[in-house]
Amino acid sequence: MRITFLGGGNMAAALIGGLIERGFAASDLQAIDLNADARKGLETRFGVRTADRVDAQALACDVLVLAVKPQSMREALAPIAGQLKTQLVLSIAAGIRVDALVRWLGGYRRIVRAMPNTPALVGAGAAGLFADASVTADERDAAARILGAVGSVAWLSSEPQVDAVTALSGSGPAYVFYFIEALIEGGEAIGLLRDVARALAIDTVLGAAKLAAASEDDAATLRARVTSKGGTTAAALASMEQDDFKGLIARALAAADARGRELGDELGRD
Repeated sequence: MRITFLGGGNMAAALIGGLIERGFAASDLQAIDLNADARKGLETRFGVRTADRVDAQALACDVLVLAVKPQSMREALAPIAGQLKTQLVLSIAAGIRVDALVRWLGGYRRIVRAMPNTPALVGAGAAGLFADASVTADERDAAARILGAVGSVAWLSSEPQVDAVTALSGSGPAYVFYFIEALIEGGEAIGLLRDVARALAIDTVLGAAKLAAASEDDAATLRARVTSKGGTTAAALASMEQDDFKGLIARALAAADARGRELGDELGRD
């Protein structure tokens, strides 16, 4: 499978690295980026071909991964509009809907839209994928292999669900970082040194996530199992419930989902 990345930033680099680790040949991967430093970095780290513009060799691919910034997408696609024949287009650009990509590609519809997240940079990402009806089963598998090189993938049944994925897992790392930040500051407030609080907070979040991933029980069951009646955990959770912690998270996700739909409208304008 030959793959061309339109855009050579951090996410493209993460995907290229993940694919090579899983046995893809560097000679089957290439990246197009205007930035000379980005191109040099990819060539040095991975040995892939790079170029500063889309040429015939770049289009001689099975999958074209759109990894440019959303606000630059329309301009980046202009030189290749009407030139695609059989390639699968895999977009990892936030906010850009399939219909906008179809217009900017001159009516081409073999498109998968994906929403990965930043833990992909360390091979621990999570991505939601939506495929246009024209995409074949083999092409869906190809898209899943590419995103699966840096984490887990989940297929979505409708495109609006991409906004929900963006709100949950796309933006989700920031929520977790915010929670870690709060744990660190809270730990300091009750007497821990900052470096101790930081280490304990990060390892606690990491360990709890690993335990949840390894267990067949749901999160509520795991929570109940470590909450003794009248104990310290129960006191902390009672305080969170009093402050409507779950409601706060639900409202945050709703706000992110609404903003995602607004960005789709804004970014998809001609």
